[in-house]
Amino acid sequence: MFRRSFLTVILSAILFFQVININTVETVAEERLKGIWVSTVMNLDYPSTKTKDASILKKEADTIIEKCSEMGITDIFFQVRPTADAFYKSEFYPWSQYLTGSQGTAPTDGFDPLEYWIDKCHSKDMRLHAWINPYRVTNQPEISSVDSLAISNPARQNPQWVIKYEGKMYFDPAVPEVRQLVIDGVMEIVENYDVDGIHFDDYFYPGQNFNDDASYSQYGNGKDRAQWRRENVDTLIKALNENIKRYDSDIQFGISPSGVWANKKNNELGSNTSGSESYYKLYADTRKWALEGWIDYIAPQIYWEIGHSSVDYKTIAQWWADTLKNSQCKLYIGLADYKCDGAGASSPWHNGNAIKKQLDLNSSINKIQGEIHFRYKFIVSNPYLYDIVKSYGGKTAAAFNDSTADTNVKAYEQTTKAQETTVKADDSTAVSTEAAAKTTETAAVKTESTTETTTEFKIPINKSDEIMVYVNNKKVEFDQKPVIVNSRTLVPFRKIFEALGAEVLWRDEKGIQQATAVRDNKTISFVIGEKTIVVDKTKTVPLDVAPQIMSSRAMVPLRALSENLGLRVQWDNDNKTITITG
Repeated sequence: MFRRSFLTVILSAILFFQVININTVETVAEERLKGIWVSTVMNLDYPSTKTKDASILKKEADTIIEKCSEMGITDIFFQVRPTADAFYKSEFYPWSQYLTGSQGTAPTDGFDPLEYWIDKCHSKDMRLHAWINPYRVTNQPEISSVDSLAISNPARQNPQWVIKYEGKMYFDPAVPEVRQLVIDGVMEIVENYDVDGIHFDDYFYPGQNFNDDASYSQYGNGKDRAQWRRENVDTLIKALNENIKRYDSDIQFGISPSGVWANKKNNELGSNTSGSESYYKLYADTRKWALEGWIDYIAPQIYWEIGHSSVDYKTIAQWWADTLKNSQCKLYIGLADYKCDGAGASSPWHNGNAIKKQLDLNSSINKIQGEIHFRYKFIVSNPYLYDIVKSYGGKTAAAFNDSTADTNVKAYEQTTKAQETTVKADDSTAVSTEAAAKTTETAAVKTESTTETTTEFKIPINKSDEIMVYVNNKKVEFDQKPVIVNSRTLVPFRKIFEALGAEVLWRDEKGIQQATAVRDNKTISFVIGEKTIVVDKTKTVPLDVAPQIMSSRAMVPLRALSENLGLRVQWDNDNKTITITG
């Protein structure tokens, strides 16, 4: 009798702990973050076209939020202050030019995008984080003076706070009044909107050659300039955390810095990598912020694949996990979904393969508690990426189903092959072409098919103010738009040449940033800031405009590089469209 009772107790205890264990697992699964960035700068994700029309803005927001809900997204990181302007009603900043088309002009009917996005996200059981760029004043080199900004813009009202760097304008992080402006702007949001979090990305000091001589003379007190710059940003992050938590301890404050804090060869605490270092290049001591408890989470942008020669994804992800293993700071990973767009069959990013491998790895590292995908438009415009994001993590925390994803990838490939044979235009007229591209009523561009017959590919009419680029009849999506500098078009180097199926290599050593593209046994390379390119390692070709860094992207003169790779470049001035074939 005693044995039976004892056995009953033991079995009951086992069952009890199994139930507890199951519930615990479910709780952990539900807490895993599956986030997505929605960019508003340059109208990358929202709105697709600048407009004051509240009904259009609402409709686009509804579509994005619904798609995110379908994918099981838990957190949307919505860019509400892309430059020194706002996607919400603000006492400190004018309405954004990327919203209505004119800085300081409000949407119709009293529409407040941030309020609307919050309400819609919460109705779908998603959290919304207000994504802010604290120091960036402009993102367009053509805006050369603060006098071009809205009268209410704090940069125009206080030009002494502004420093120009590589064609753009930034607030000087050393100025106490700038620091207070950033704090006031954040507190305005948390006090007036039901946001779930405040989010900064990787923009702090824009670079090492930032001309802050005046503020250093005034505030530097003889300190090492690099350390002084880091202290300026430290002071802001610490003060922001204190202010936010004093108002509402439930509001999350987090940072998504560039993936590499420091390389071990330069700092014994750093990772075994050879990448651009936020500690030295942007003066952002992100490791310190996490360990000191000044931020609730950190989401390093690890934008390299597993096995990358300079910055291996696994190495840097494990470094962050090890660094924060005893910290209360949560660790999420920023993923480069955008690199999959247009990636050739030889690329590790082809059909989202790199993303799948990264998600699998993340799930095996206990400290990693979720991911943030960059960015919305790239994911929904590539079916295989949409399926990967939908199938992995999030509200249901479902394990990734390779067979389902493979089936979807195959279906996508079959669709693409079918499109290579016949693409239907909007007027339902069949057009024979080798490219997989959707068409609308447009100006025609001639292209040769594989059968050497001349067919017609139609480029959409460009109704925007931006330059559109097509590579082999497929539009290239950028996170940094092409710009005109001294009558030369500069484009993001990696996006263009990966779209062409070229292998792209990047080296950043001892302050020298060098890029190389290899395609069909032809090689070109260049150094940022130098007005030459080297072709096939022997021929030096002069450039009118030097390659340069804009918003962390290497921008290169398109025609010079393309033609030296044996490509054909056509420019349609009327339609502001560039087509590259070859």
